[in-house]
Parts: sequence; C-alpha cells; structure tokens
Amino acid sequence: MRILVVCGAGASSTFVAQRLRRAASNAGLDWEASAGMEHSVSGSDHDLILVGPHLADRLDAILEHAHSPVAVLPDDVFADRDGALTLEFARSFLADLRNTPKGTS
Repeated sequence: MRILVVCGAGASSTFVAQRLRRAASNAGLDWEASAGMEHSVSGSDHDLILVGPHLADRLDAILEHAHSPVAVLPDDVFADRDGALTLEFARSFLADLRNTPKGTS
C-alpha cells in the first residue's frame, strides 16, 4: 500500500506520513507513506491519498487531479503522536471502499 499524505507546504504531512509508516510497520503492514503538497496529487501513483483537514475546502480541486481514492484526515490528526489513529482511519476508509457496491456513493 502506497499512501500520499498531502498538506499545504509539506511540513505537517511529513510528520503524519512518518508516524503512519511507523504505526503500519508496528502492525506488521508493508505500507509506504510519503508527504507532499497539493500539486503532488497530479500524476501520483499512490493507492490512497490522505489530505490534511486544513485543505478540506480544496477537496474538489484535489479530486479533479487524483487517480486514487482520497480521504480528508480528521481534525485531530496532528495530535496522533504514534500514528495509530491515522492508521485506523486509513484502514477504515479502505474497508469502507471495499464494502461500497460499485456505482453507489
């Protein structure tokens, strides 16, 4: 699983990506997480794009350029010091995608 964590300047997403990577490793998952900015979405080959909550108002623009599922992270993501909550959020989002019948929203 390759995940792109997107924020405004790439700084806060770096911390979230590092924590997510560590939490995934601790859970025995072979997940990669990298940080980027909004322009990183275009041409991205990631399996999942996680967007910082402060960019929620940019979601439509991000979706226009995304070729992968996109989720807006919860407001408390930056308080997730060990990445466990972010990992659970990502896993839950992916599970919901798998359980949603095609053609429905």
